[in-house]
Formats: sequence, C-alpha cells, structure tokens
Amino acid sequence: MTKERVIEVIKNNIIENLDDLEVDDIDPQKSMKDYGANSLDMIEVVSCSMRELKIKIPRSELADIANIDHLADKFMDYVDK
Repeated sequence: MTKERVIEVIKNNIIENLDDLEVDDIDPQKSMKDYGANSLDMIEVVSCSMRELKIKIPRSELADIANIDHLADKFMDYVDK
C-alpha cells in the first residue's frame, strides 16, 4: 500500500466526520485541528482510518502526531506493504 492511498483514506474519513469539507480542500501538511476537528473528531477519524486499513496502533504512539502527513507516516509503519 502506498502512502498516497493511506492519505486518501485519512482524508475520506475527515470529510465523513467534519462538515463543509471536500477532499481537495485538505492539505496533508495541516493538522485536523486546522479544519475544526475537536478531540472526539480526531479519535473517530483515526479509529475509522485504522479499521479501514486493517491496522492497530497503540494510542500512546499517536500522541505526538503533528499533522495528517505525519499520521500517514505512522500508519505506514503498520500497513502491509
């Protein structure tokens, strides 16, 4: 699986959980907070994305995620390549 596909999954889950966003509006260099996500929204996006990608990451490893691109990098450590 490519990093681009992982970012696509994350973006799709962001637009499913946040209002008034389109996939093309989302910049991976920004954080979910930049798009108005609260902590519950972020948990939902991460959980749904992990479920779709069939991965499980300990929450403690996600504490230092700065932006969507960084989240995708972390996911890439766990996806089947």
